[in-house]
Amino acid sequence: MQFRQQALAKLQSPQELDLPVRLARPQGRLALGVTVAVMAAASVWAVTGSVASTVSAGAILTHGQGSYVLQSPVAGQVTAVLARQGRQLPANAPVIKVRTPQGDSVVRTVAAGRITTLAATIGQIVQTGTDVAAVEKVAHADDPLYATVYVPAQNAAAIPAGAAVDLTVSSVPAQRYGVLRGRVRSVDRAAQSAQSIAAFLGDSQLGRQFTKDGRPVAVTVELDNSRTAKSGYRWSTADGPPFRPASMTLASASIRLADQHPVDWLLP
Repeated sequence: MQFRQQALAKLQSPQELDLPVRLARPQGRLALGVTVAVMAAASVWAVTGSVASTVSAGAILTHGQGSYVLQSPVAGQVTAVLARQGRQLPANAPVIKVRTPQGDSVVRTVAAGRITTLAATIGQIVQTGTDVAAVEKVAHADDPLYATVYVPAQNAAAIPAGAAVDLTVSSVPAQRYGVLRGRVRSVDRAAQSAQSIAAFLGDSQLGRQFTKDGRPVAVTVELDNSRTAKSGYRWSTADGPPFRPASMTLASASIRLADQHPVDWLLP
């Protein structure tokens, strides 16, 4: 009963009837203003902004014409190795000498190039068709390098010509020298098998490595040249490494796809 009387007395008292009614506190108005500003900025960005996406894949530095596997056309015993691994040779240059029942036979290069792998040793018995060397087809040692990126087939259609590419080269510490810069030169729309990759690179192991997750598509990347860098190519750092990367060096590539507007994927 006492509480009821106090409530009635409160209602009858005119002491606070002339005070204005507060619909919102200043803190609430500030939060509302910030929310409206953020939503407005997000709407503008969704219409005018863009989102960059990338595709990552394994890559290898090569010269543009690839490699070939040199095989022995005769059966016999290797009596001499006439070339050295890493050496630049012209076409028809002697590589090994094989003793056969009909006499000595010399195995020669088919096209000019650099010996990347020399599998034959003195005393080895070879059969007709035995792999004795892998030769990278390059006319001159200072011919420009390219990067071949083996991209998953489902991502190949989204890669435009001229797309920027960053290459992390296995023989170059990225923390110190950064990444190698390049641009997409061409995209081969046909999926590559392990055999076709091995034929191009002259290495069956690389063929298996690049197809372990399925048949990829080959993307040729032209490296950006630099007149000031010692390597001859442009890197994300000012100078890059103080040496030229070697061909047949593995790398990992990040290809930047065409920018997309956020509204394209925010709205169904």
